[in-house]
Amino acid sequence: MGQGAAFFDLDKTVIAKSSALAFGRPFYRDGLITRRDVVKSAYAQLMFRLGGTDEQTMARTRDYLATLCKGWQVEQVRQIVAETLHELINPYVYAEAAALIEEHQAAGRDVVLVSASGEEMVRPIGELLGVTDVIATRMAVEDGRYSGEVEFYAAGPSKVEAVTRLAAERGYDLADSYAYSDSYTDRPLLECVGHPTAVNPDRQLRKLATENAWPVLEFRHPIPLGRRLRERPAVPMAAAALSVGVGVAIGIAWYGRHRRTRSASTTTA
Repeated sequence: MGQGAAFFDLDKTVIAKSSALAFGRPFYRDGLITRRDVVKSAYAQLMFRLGGTDEQTMARTRDYLATLCKGWQVEQVRQIVAETLHELINPYVYAEAAALIEEHQAAGRDVVLVSASGEEMVRPIGELLGVTDVIATRMAVEDGRYSGEVEFYAAGPSKVEAVTRLAAERGYDLADSYAYSDSYTDRPLLECVGHPTAVNPDRQLRKLATENAWPVLEFRHPIPLGRRLRERPAVPMAAAALSVGVGVAIGIAWYGRHRRTRSASTTTA
């Protein structure tokens, strides 16, 4: 069998916010969306976070997204994302997620971001993290503008279809692969790999993880990339016999101790 891969959901798993909503302010500033659109998008995201999503709801969200984006210039969207990425996303990357991604890469596994957000947002975020492979929602484009049609909506079972297709192309062994998500809506994604993990899980996913004895991780430290690189511990790579979970646990313990030491030093000073 082939080498396993690691599939990461994005929002609330790798970054501590919604990637789609994060760019709402610059989209509003540049006239792409109205204040009403901002409110409706926030409400839709809230309903998604509360787990009130089924196939019908996801279909409505997909159709709303297509209508909202119709007529936007693709290059304008890419430019907005590029100009605001470090301000709106970089400070919210979980240190624990970044460390886990690096652990998988060091072990020789490809890392893939799998997100319902648009590819124009997800791919630059992946590049920020050193991840080149993404599975994300793709909008149809005509003459440099979004046509109002969705070519691929990366949500629910569609994520599994894309992951399975990529695994076949790359020769990944899904039984030896990993998946991480915070949402019950990603149950199909988690169940299609041999090593599923719930990260900051919602209530339904936490219950599912408990029932299936899946690992549960709590990521709580979003910090900017530059600071993360300065503060990373000088620890040799773990031996191949150690599981990736052990390496992450050590990293999280080190981070918490380092923060407490700095706080104590500041108080003493």
